[in-house]
Amino acid sequence: MSSEIYGYIRVSSRDQNEDRQRVAMREAGVSEGSVFMDKQSGKDFDRPQYRKLVRKLKPDDTLVVKSIDRLGRNYEEILEQWRVITKEKRAAIVVLDMPLLDTRQGRDLTGTLIADVVLQLLSYVAQTEREFIRQRQAEGIAAAKARGVRFGRRPLERPAEFERICAEWAAGGLSARAAAQKLGISRQTFLNWTKDNGKNCVLCLTA
Repeated sequence: MSSEIYGYIRVSSRDQNEDRQRVAMREAGVSEGSVFMDKQSGKDFDRPQYRKLVRKLKPDDTLVVKSIDRLGRNYEEILEQWRVITKEKRAAIVVLDMPLLDTRQGRDLTGTLIADVVLQLLSYVAQTEREFIRQRQAEGIAAAKARGVRFGRRPLERPAEFERICAEWAAGGLSARAAAQKLGISRQTFLNWTKDNGKNCVLCLTA
């Protein structure tokens, strides 16, 4: 049975364009009919086309990917998929962005060992960089909060008539629901505003 060359493309969302990876596959000699593609969100890593592709792989077939992170979302998963493809399936892997990761070259023990070492190093560096980016983002958010920067939805601005309606509510002339309707906001928002502005409501009554 002749060996086959397959390509795998993964993009992180349904809006991301996969053309760059498709061009790379064509240039690597992968026919359009042998390319499998998954479009997945960052949270959802259930890749039906990838699983289908791995089931098709047989000894001496070749799997082509544009970059090493197409195989998995973290260091451990990339290494596991590499093991499954090269050891269990006994197929070759070609990583187009990293020529050293081409197990078609030097299928002897030395060639395999070099590819495995390079893979582990690259996967570790990629994982470490992702963790470093997350750490910097967390530190940046913490520093911004310490400076008083507020994140999330921008709070509604209080209408000019809020103080008057607040005072009327505090005097018992309006229910919270009626006051909220006059202001065009929800009852809970109105109550939250009165908690923040309680003293002003009292001042309005005594002015």
